[in-house]
Amino acid sequence: MIRSILVTGASSGIGAATAQLFLSEGWTVGLMARREDALREVAGDHPNAHVLPGDVTDPEAAEQVVAAFARAAGRLDVLFNNAGIFVPAAAIDRTSVDDWHKAVAVNLTGMFLMARAAFGVMRAQGGGRIINNGSISAHVPREGAVTYTVTKHAITGLTRQLALDGRSLNIACGQIDIGNARTPMLEALDTAQRASGGAGVAMMAVEDAARAVLSMADLPEGTNVLTMTIMANGMPYVGRG
Repeated sequence: MIRSILVTGASSGIGAATAQLFLSEGWTVGLMARREDALREVAGDHPNAHVLPGDVTDPEAAEQVVAAFARAAGRLDVLFNNAGIFVPAAAIDRTSVDDWHKAVAVNLTGMFLMARAAFGVMRAQGGGRIINNGSISAHVPREGAVTYTVTKHAITGLTRQLALDGRSLNIACGQIDIGNARTPMLEALDTAQRASGGAGVAMMAVEDAARAVLSMADLPEGTNVLTMTIMANGMPYVGRG
């Protein structure tokens, strides 16, 4: 049986790499993001790709996309809850309330809405798996990243709650915390740090993060990775100051 996965934020970065890897592995893949043209470019002409434009912050869009993909694929085996944004870096007193609301809307509310819709479908079909994209920021912050850090800490709470509430329903939920995959967002940060005389950002290939998502999604029913950390080996995540 061909398995199915819905990937949010699939138009670029980790989401795009993950969607393409799962397609190459024979999965039926739903690609969700706001930019339909970018989604179609990622999907190419693959017959198992379903392009599903939509905004994760819109409750109706979240429900409609999940339902449409479940119908098209026959069932929803996995949701990769990946969509996220990083607003301009600043200390809290220089972070606008508008930027706070934008980050919460995508990074937290969007993940809640997509998980909510997927959970309902998985309850009805007798099980499934949700993989939330957390971040190294769910453990240690980066300077000037108050909105991102707070929302990613909240995702850890969402993951644990879904893992608990889904236990009796055969719905597994895990979180992958990715440290410095080479995405446009990280490349921009690297450029900024080097321009200011810094050492830049240690990064890993985005495809490595995608393979880690596949390893979580590919587990047999009844087995779950609650949390996984995958990171560029050269990043200063562990150690003492």
